[in-house]
Amino acid sequence: MRFSIGFSGIFVGLYRQCLICAVLLSAASIAAVSAQDPQLRFGSDVPREVEQIYERGLKWLAANQSAEGGWDGGDNGPGVTGMCVMAFLASGEDPNFGPYREQIRRAVRSIILSQSGETGFYAVNMGHGSMYHHGFACLAMSEVYGVLDESTLWAGAESAAAAAGPAVVQGQRRSVGQSLELAVRAAVTSQKNNPFHAWRYSPDATDADTSVSGAVLMGLLAARNAGIRVPDEAVDQAIDYFRSMTTNRGEVGYSGIGGGGTANIKAISTLVYAISRRKDLKEYQAVLGRITADLEHQEYSYPEYYRYYMAQALFQGDFDSWQKWNRRTVKELKEQQGEDGSFESNHGSAYGTAMSLLAMALNYRFLPIYER
Repeated sequence: MRFSIGFSGIFVGLYRQCLICAVLLSAASIAAVSAQDPQLRFGSDVPREVEQIYERGLKWLAANQSAEGGWDGGDNGPGVTGMCVMAFLASGEDPNFGPYREQIRRAVRSIILSQSGETGFYAVNMGHGSMYHHGFACLAMSEVYGVLDESTLWAGAESAAAAAGPAVVQGQRRSVGQSLELAVRAAVTSQKNNPFHAWRYSPDATDADTSVSGAVLMGLLAARNAGIRVPDEAVDQAIDYFRSMTTNRGEVGYSGIGGGGTANIKAISTLVYAISRRKDLKEYQAVLGRITADLEHQEYSYPEYYRYYMAQALFQGDFDSWQKWNRRTVKELKEQQGEDGSFESNHGSAYGTAMSLLAMALNYRFLPIYER
């Protein structure tokens, strides 16, 4: 069951109750929202082929979820689980009454059970840490916060905890809000201890890169949008890092001194500037110009990652360019989808399927993080 399109005009208020006051009190926000084309905001005219591809992909994700809530095969962990959660939510699937409600709840429990109660870091029971996982898990938890009825979240939790292994400590059955607050604290602490005031693979890293930093910053921005307190300083310092890595010509470096980065890095940099409300920056205008000038680019190293960030970056920055890019991308993904509904990738089918679906999710425009 998807959220009724007929209620689109009040969807954000229903979807994230904690944002109602902010929306009502902001006259500027109301004016901006009212001025937007309803189709633009709510995706009321979703192409049929997108619906078909998306539904087949969700059915594959639902059928291949493990008993403990994650997805096996290839890369797995709370970050990939978070991507799958967002794939369900992004097309308007109801997490409380829809056909995939149990899959969403199992996945949310899995993410929470992966979190250290001491540090707030997700992926603690994976044997190694990854700020990629932390960023995407934080993003997913931000999107589910305020939407999921948690009164039954921990039903069947005993089996989930047993499957998660000995690293899971009893008493970790915290709420989504509690988990998010811990996750934000973990990310901010990692940033404070980093000389670049950004992030790398490990929470204790002393170097940084724009790819990991983009994933973590998006998680923080989503948490802030959800009503979780995120220090302004954390966002400002992260944006300063991205500015230091962006040249006047719109090139964005991966690590070290700016410049020479891939199309992937340009896309994620464009997105974080936009979501953090820094569209007035010259760096934003420069990098947006670079990605809109190269809409025909084919990414071979990390194509799923590229499509995921490119879709959002273009949608936030140049709607006409997004429409052109979206039509071509939907055609490509239709050809690439497997008979079983999955998408193969170098990081496994769960990653490939979730990220491919999310690259098309702006056709629906249900997640608050997609609001322009």
